[in-house]
Amino acid sequence: MRKLSLVIAAASVLVACSKPQPAPEPVRAVRTMTVSSDSAGGVHEFAAEVRARTESRLGFRVGGKLVRRAVDLGATVKAGQMLAQLDPQDLKLGQDAARAALNSAQANFDQTAADYKRFKDLRDQGFISAAELERRDTALKAAKAQLDQARAQAGVQVNQTAYATLVADAPGVITGVDADPGTVVGAGTPVLRLAHDGPRDVVFAVPEDQIAGVRALAGSPQALKVRMWGQGAEIFPATVREVAAAADPVTRTFLVKADVGKAPVRLGQTAAVLMELPKTVGVAKLPLSAVMEVQGKTAVWLVDKASMTVKPQPIQVAGAEGNSVLVSGGLAPGQTVVTAGVHVLTPGQKVKLYVDPRGGTPVAASTH
Repeated sequence: MRKLSLVIAAASVLVACSKPQPAPEPVRAVRTMTVSSDSAGGVHEFAAEVRARTESRLGFRVGGKLVRRAVDLGATVKAGQMLAQLDPQDLKLGQDAARAALNSAQANFDQTAADYKRFKDLRDQGFISAAELERRDTALKAAKAQLDQARAQAGVQVNQTAYATLVADAPGVITGVDADPGTVVGAGTPVLRLAHDGPRDVVFAVPEDQIAGVRALAGSPQALKVRMWGQGAEIFPATVREVAAAADPVTRTFLVKADVGKAPVRLGQTAAVLMELPKTVGVAKLPLSAVMEVQGKTAVWLVDKASMTVKPQPIQVAGAEGNSVLVSGGLAPGQTVVTAGVHVLTPGQKVKLYVDPRGGTPVAASTH
């Protein structure tokens, strides 16, 4: 009896220590679609801004303290109009000093010229040697050179004094103010930005993976379409005029300028630039939810209709169109692809078609 009890206890211990049988993997309900050959095109849209073809950063050609700014942001100016003024006191003192030096050089030249004339008369009468006359001639030439130098320096100082006034070199609109009265600015420091009247461009940034397509359109008339914000659905043609040779170091995008011709646009206006993509034939379109990554490769789940199991299938992605992925390789028309629930599937797993709770019928594989 005791032996029987020991046997029963040992059997109980063995049963308690044994691992339970794993639960069968659930049959997942998935949405699917049938692959078909399609063509892809579409339109790329970029946010843009209207700018002047020529925009100058205006600054004084001399340094000094800014005492007056005659225009504000957005002001319309004419060519030659006064925009800003520096304190001219020091420049006027320099001009006075140059004028005094000119007067001194003029007096020295006049005196030297009179002396030369007298010594020439003495030489003609034989009272002085030829060498003495040559020295007087050399002195006259030196006095003439000093006079020319003083005259040129006086002209420079007159120009410097005039540079204390900043004027518009062309008609246009003030699009930026970089200095206010009281600021001490150096020569060439930008004070105002002037957008010249004339042609207008739409300027936008293009990512690196799309810049080749934009460059291919350079110079092609009306290759782009522009829709101005706030002007309804009216579309204006545009021509790619300039593409940056290097990417912006911060955004890693390329700046593109497109000519809008005589379109009724305003400076600073926001626009949308539309670039049509070339048609690609023989691609499959899948929703983004169907695509996953397996061992570093892009793949989808294929459904075997006979066994109702799934397996991963690597694909080649050709791009995107809206919310769809364009597949150029790895799939054949007629295959069934899982479009939802891909993150919970495993190779060989049993699946079933998703049943719409409203209708109670399975959702058949759709053709896209």
